[in-house]
Amino acid sequence: MTTTESGAETAAEDRVFAALANATRREVLRLLRERGPQPVQALADHFDMRRPSLSEHLRVLREAGLVAEQRSGRQRIYRLEAGPLAEVQDWLHPYERFWREQLKGLGELLDRMPDDDRP
Repeated sequence: MTTTESGAETAAEDRVFAALANATRREVLRLLRERGPQPVQALADHFDMRRPSLSEHLRVLREAGLVAEQRSGRQRIYRLEAGPLAEVQDWLHPYERFWREQLKGLGELLDRMPDDDRP
């Protein structure tokens, strides 16, 4: 892998993590996951914000590759693109393994400790 390819991958990962850092954007992803593709107005109905603000959130999600936009007449339909989330999961996997090992060690320590039955 060249330095340029590595830099491009890092920039793409940074966009995904930045997009996921916002609660509104995570909620948009949840809505699209649970309810499937939706027009902007259907998504906007779930939030107490002006539509231009939601459009900015959708732009960030689109640029991160987390949603795709399709025009249908005058409507813009958004759908979830989960591929970048798999990359996030791959990145997080070693940390999950780390914490599992830590908790396993804690469990073993607790199992070795005598029970204190005193009142």
